[in-house]
Amino acid sequence: MRIAFIGGGTMAEAILNGVLEKKLAAPADIAVVEPVEARRTHLTHQYGVVTTDDAKSAVSAGDIVVLAVKPQDLPKAMSNIKGTLTASQAVLSIVAGVKIGAIIAGLAHPAVIRVMPNTPAQIGAAASVWTATPEVTPERLDEARSLLQAIGEETQVASEKYVDMATGLSGSGPAYVFMFIESLTDAGVHVGLPRDMAAKLAVQTVLGSAQLVQQSGRHPAELRNMVTSPGGTT
Repeated sequence: MRIAFIGGGTMAEAILNGVLEKKLAAPADIAVVEPVEARRTHLTHQYGVVTTDDAKSAVSAGDIVVLAVKPQDLPKAMSNIKGTLTASQAVLSIVAGVKIGAIIAGLAHPAVIRVMPNTPAQIGAAASVWTATPEVTPERLDEARSLLQAIGEETQVASEKYVDMATGLSGSGPAYVFMFIESLTDAGVHVGLPRDMAAKLAVQTVLGSAQLVQQSGRHPAELRNMVTSPGGTT
């Protein structure tokens, strides 16, 4: 698999790290287009991948072209490579909130995969929801699936509307979990626990509770009722 990343930020790095760890591609087969020299230097030294600020040269060598820029930077990024993609290439966009139709129009290329990953991709624990246009070949679909499995769990859907829905749930969801952990920690400190102890307890409580839901197969409401028994401390 040959991959070209347009954008070398946190999510792009998480994906390329997962791809390399799973040995889905060699460093020489990954190119990252990144305007910031310090980021290019970091990615080259850390992973051995090819980095450049020349989008057209990088894209020409990719089977999958990953759009990994901020939404406000996408129009310029697409204009730089518009008309250069071939029918055998697929574009995989992780740009939040941007519809497939806009990407097709911006690139003049119909083979598009739209993905909503989330930040736990950085440790291989992402929840990614994705869909693809009919023009994406079976080979590219398989490669995209493998790429997403390298950073966590993936769910392919037939309709783009589910990607939009997942943006609010799994895409933004980690922020609410982090805020809950932060609040739980602060509450522990408020009642007198040392902060490091409160933080450790809060993180393990969330982690263990999530694993209990996943492994027990019980509905969260049932598990909650087990904790909030009448006359208890909760």
